[in-house]
Formats: sequence, C-alpha cells, structure tokens
Amino acid sequence: MKRFLPYLVLIFTILEISHAQEKKVVFILLDGIPADVIESVETPIIDEIANLGGYSRAYVGGEKGGYSQTPTISAPGYMNMITGVWANKHNVWGNGVKAPNYNYLNVFRIIKNAQPDKKTAIFSTWLDNRTKLVGESLPETNQFKFDYSFDGFELDTITYPHDSEREYIYNIDEHVTKETARYIKSEAPDLSWVYLEFTDDMGHKYGDSPQMIDAVKKADAQVGRIWQAIKYRESVHDEDWMIVITTDHGRTAKDGKGHGGQSERERTTWIVMNQENINPKFHNNPAIIDIMPSILTHFKVEPTDDIKKEIDGVSLLDRIAVSDLNANYANGKLNLGWVNYGANEVEILISDTNNFKSRGKDEYELLGSIRSSRQSFSKEVSLPTGTYKILIKSPLNWINTWLVIE
Repeated sequence: MKRFLPYLVLIFTILEISHAQEKKVVFILLDGIPADVIESVETPIIDEIANLGGYSRAYVGGEKGGYSQTPTISAPGYMNMITGVWANKHNVWGNGVKAPNYNYLNVFRIIKNAQPDKKTAIFSTWLDNRTKLVGESLPETNQFKFDYSFDGFELDTITYPHDSEREYIYNIDEHVTKETARYIKSEAPDLSWVYLEFTDDMGHKYGDSPQMIDAVKKADAQVGRIWQAIKYRESVHDEDWMIVITTDHGRTAKDGKGHGGQSERERTTWIVMNQENINPKFHNNPAIIDIMPSILTHFKVEPTDDIKKEIDGVSLLDRIAVSDLNANYANGKLNLGWVNYGANEVEILISDTNNFKSRGKDEYELLGSIRSSRQSFSKEVSLPTGTYKILIKSPLNWINTWLVIE
C-alpha cells in the first residue's frame, strides 16, 4: 500500500486544483455615509453580508497632522481605496483631480499586470472615476482600459434631467446597479468597482435628516441587487466572490452637511466584507487604504517589490505580522513603533530619497533586524534635515511610514 501513497497524494492534489473555485471581487463605494449613520439605519442587505464576514469602523484622512494627511473629500477617498496609498503619493487633493500620480498603480492595473486574462469592470455614477482617477487610455497608465464600463449618465440631461432635489442621481444609481447585477449574473467580471452617489447628495442638501436615512435604505436595496447576482454566481457556477462595501468620508458633527476636514466624525468611516478569513487588523482601526491589498490577497497576487514598498495599507485577510508603523527622531535617536500580530523576524530599512514618485528607484539602508513581537525599535543614527521613508519587511507583509526632520 505504501508504494501507492505518493500516487494517491498526487491524484488528490490534481483533483483539488481542478476544483479550485474561481475568485472574483466586487467593491462598492456608497458615498458620504458616516459610521454612526450606517449603524443607526436598518440595512438588512449590508447586515447579511457583514454577518458572513464582518463590519468594522474604519478611517480616512491619512495621518492626522502628519505627512500623509489627506482631505476627507470624495475623489481623494476613491483614489485612496483603489491605490492603497494616501494623497501625498497619489496626488489627488480634491474633486478636480488635477494631476494624479499614476506611478502608484491602482488595483486594476496591478491585477492586469499579474494576470492579464482577468476581466475588469466599472459601474459608476461619476464618469471621472474611470477617466481621471483610473486614467483609462492615458499614456501615463500604459493605456489601461476596462473590459467593461457603464458610466457617464450624469452627462445625459435628456434621459436624466437635472432637478434641484437631485432625484436624477438616485435614478442613475438605480440604472447603474441594475446593470451591475445583470452583468455580474451573465458575465461575471473578475474585478468590479461600483460607485453610488445619492447618499452624499442627500447629506449635502439635508445633513442629518430623514432624507439621509431614506437614502441609506435605498442604497442598501441597490446593494441587494448586486448581492443577489453574486449569490446566483456562487450557487450556479461555484465561484468564490469577495464583496467589499465602504464609504469615502464621514460628515461634519454640526449638521452632517459638510466634510473635508479632520474632525473625528469626518474621518470615521466603515468597511463591510463577506470573507470568513478576515484577520485581527480588520477590527483594529482599519483604513480605506487596506481595501486594495485585501483584494490582492483574495486573488493571491503579489505586487512587485517596488510597488509593495509604497503601499500604505495592509491586507485585512489571512495572516499579517505588523501594521500601523510610526516614527520619530529625538536626541539623535530614531524611534519606531508598530502593532504586532505575530512572532516574526522583521528588517528595518530607511531611505532618504523619494524617486519612486517619478518612476525612479530608491535605495534603502538596513538599520537592523528584530522580532516583531518587540513592537518597537530604537537606534542612534545621524539623520540630517529632510524627509525619509521607513520600511519594515516581514515574511508576511511590509509596512512603511514617513519621517520628516525639520
């Protein structure tokens, strides 16, 4: 019998590979819903999805008062989500989207580079998500193009006449989600982004109000269409679908009409996932930038080292070793701290250049190695005035931060 065991193992391995579920991802951004609102409104669909995986409060806005501080404005928030970096890298500071730095690749480009056969799609109530943030067909993005796009309806004022109550935006959200559900059910693109706007419009117009509550309920029903299509694909086609739902910013505490600043309510958002393999970081102050690396984990895609060094977020799925790196320099000593999730040997590196932003390379110096469980590192080192990148490498994940010496 023993001589047949290797063959049996091989047969079972082949069978397991042949029956591996095809992985798919849909991430949905519902604009401008603060955490306290989503938690207070009845959202049965979002709750159903969260019960399969998890719900967690999250944050936007980068490091408050730090080098990566990012306005709590829509377009920077969208860019944070798709690139996994803050505005000091992707260079989107407002909804005008004046000069994005496409050297920080978005999740669509990373997936396409790693697995060119993957199909991508976007379903959006704002055309600029595709044309400006993703930068479709631009030389700077190597002419990246979605396999399917469904957007731009806000420009069609005949079919969607613009009314002062912004009802036309709700109608476009309806149109977008109906097509999302239809296309997912029939075509099942591998990676899709869905963007819905109406909740933010009601926030701006009415603030904390019955109209805002109603808009959130309507958004939940629209998510339900997409969720039904996903459940159909999983049951009929035996696919492994990851769905992520989030928002781009909170709202002002006074009346809920504004956003853009760094108040606690403007920075506090939320993330919902249906995945069972969420890790402890998911419930420990995750950020919008953590969504992109989580998608890569689901697809089992490893970015190139140059890109990996720059990603500010960490995966919320499977095992990680470290997160939330912070740095300061005082009295000739560099002091680092981080959150630990395992007992791994980590390398501490530093660079005094930022050439990556212009497609160059940065040289890193190794400062030392330490067990991640120590959660801190200090070293006497002479650092002149300037801006430095700090990088920690572990076998499970890498994290980075900035150090500014004035």
